[in-house]
Amino acid sequence: MSPDSLSFTFVSPSSSIPIMTINDTLMPLTSVGSVVIPHLSLSNVYLISKLKLNLASVGQICDSSDYLVMFSCSFCCV
Repeated sequence: MSPDSLSFTFVSPSSSIPIMTINDTLMPLTSVGSVVIPHLSLSNVYLISKLKLNLASVGQICDSSDYLVMFSCSFCCV
């Protein structure tokens, strides 16, 4: 999920499905698209303008055959 529409390389309008956060705040889903940044390309990324940070799904990255995700007690490497 990302609030930054400029980081999307492809955007498809989506119906106004609200996304609920951990504190029960509803945030409207604006679009779904693809984000490409150096060394990482993600599809089916939600554009949610009310977010303050980019959020990545570790499960979505692990399900991709393009990446390996490694964790230690102090960092995560993709």
